[in-house]
Amino acid sequence: MSFLIEEFEPGLRNAFAQNPHLLRYLDEWIRSGREPPRYMEQLSRDLRYEKRINILYPVGDPIFIHVYSRGPGLRPMYVVVQPASGIRLGRLPEIVDELLIDLIDESTEFRSPEEHEEILKALLREVVEVRPGMPPGEYVVVDKRSGRIAVGYETYKALEYNLVMEKVRLGVIEPFIRDPYIEDVSCDGLGPIFVEHKIFGSCESNIRFDSEDELNEFVRRLSERSGRPVTFRNPIVDASLPDGSRINIVYGSEISMRGSNFTIRKFTDKPLSITQLIKFGTIDPMIAAYLWILLEYNMSIWFCGEVASGKTTLLRAVCTFINPHYKIISIEDTPEIIVPHENWVREVTRESEEAAAIDLFDLLKAALRQRPNYIIVGEIRGREASVAFQAMQTGTPVLSTFHAGSVEKLIQRLTGSPIEIPKTYMDVLNCVVIQSAVRVPRTGTFERRVLSVNEIVGYDPLEGRFSYIELFTWQPREDLHEFRGEGSSHLLENRVAVMKGISRGELRKIYRELELRASFLSRLVDLGVFDYFEVWRVINQAYVIGVERIMDLVESGERPWESL
Repeated sequence: MSFLIEEFEPGLRNAFAQNPHLLRYLDEWIRSGREPPRYMEQLSRDLRYEKRINILYPVGDPIFIHVYSRGPGLRPMYVVVQPASGIRLGRLPEIVDELLIDLIDESTEFRSPEEHEEILKALLREVVEVRPGMPPGEYVVVDKRSGRIAVGYETYKALEYNLVMEKVRLGVIEPFIRDPYIEDVSCDGLGPIFVEHKIFGSCESNIRFDSEDELNEFVRRLSERSGRPVTFRNPIVDASLPDGSRINIVYGSEISMRGSNFTIRKFTDKPLSITQLIKFGTIDPMIAAYLWILLEYNMSIWFCGEVASGKTTLLRAVCTFINPHYKIISIEDTPEIIVPHENWVREVTRESEEAAAIDLFDLLKAALRQRPNYIIVGEIRGREASVAFQAMQTGTPVLSTFHAGSVEKLIQRLTGSPIEIPKTYMDVLNCVVIQSAVRVPRTGTFERRVLSVNEIVGYDPLEGRFSYIELFTWQPREDLHEFRGEGSSHLLENRVAVMKGISRGELRKIYRELELRASFLSRLVDLGVFDYFEVWRVINQAYVIGVERIMDLVESGERPWESL
């Protein structure tokens, strides 16, 4: 051993005891003359500012992730440390499969993946025994009649791990799915798999495909697990994995020069909260308070930006601002939206060659007959936009995301072919939030930022131009959001104030309300209220007793929402 185990912190020492593969990996790493990685149970966003990365963290036994810098101009390396790492198993997995064939009933239905996993482990113990002292990767036959074999402890754990990963989990991509810091997984064909890390950015992983047959077989099995098998006749598939992550698969080398490829967009069952986004600088408290007021008074808001700009993340975060008693219908191609409300109808499209296909257009038309208070569309791309505008015209507000980098591009796409929304209808869309991934000059890092918040005023047919107000703007140099100030909001003064019964001479009240809510959200950030569902309970309580009252309680040290 090239180091003393006692030199490491208790958390890592405990991990060594249960995971000999981790101990062996670190021994090889340190023997090569490199500095030991820093072990962290949880990662901080502040790590993104470090110039050199050398971090080790767990994603659930027995898997650990080691991320380290490789030098100027190179992506960080993302190493999956798992029981099979560094052990040459040869034909052992095939031998074990053959031994298990007679013991496994393929028709058995399991109540859960965990039950399936435990049964497989029990069957493995029947055909493989652990013999102390045997070198990694070697085996001996202990019963020629049954074929039972013996292996060393580390080899046994590697076989057990591989068996569970292949039969129950998602194979080589399981570590990426388990890692809460991964946003996207990209296999471009033969070679390494790349990941987009929430903290370290784009990384190259040590998981790779070197054989076209191996890649094709994996892609086929992955598509079958998603319920939408790929074939040469149907080589492109969009589907969802068991955990809800979105996957796009392109199968075969006929349409992809580097062979089969796939991209996974990770799903999280607990969205980022609005207070987290405020802390990250994505949005500021004043913008969040403004969106809160708009949603309380049934305004339609679309979140626009390019790919991976954080549109859906912000949409999910602001759902906590919607009245808790409202009926909400969400409509998506693949389920991503999380709504904390009890009265929530969740609908998804259906692609089918056997039954009738159901698209966003069909679901939106059906939603209008269900009398929702809010409709949320995961992403509007085509003809469903006309139904969304019909809903907004009849008084049903719509939240959605849309691919457009500016208000001008949004209007251009909506009014142009093939969507062709009449220009005079545009003002039923009340607010447009433009978001992007940008390099922040102050830190030099790429971050997601709301670039502007815009109120759509209307279309002047005489002059042939649209009118909108850019109410909030991101200032890159200071990395701050600028508010145009009191007297600048068309929606607050001409829509919200009217619904609240505020006269023209008292419009200052609506801006005081905006400031109060912004102060309250800032206070929640200071108190560390970041959990999505805790924020939801806070907003719920604010609807019951009022923002001013809950602010007073918070300032006196109380947390009234904790009793909900």
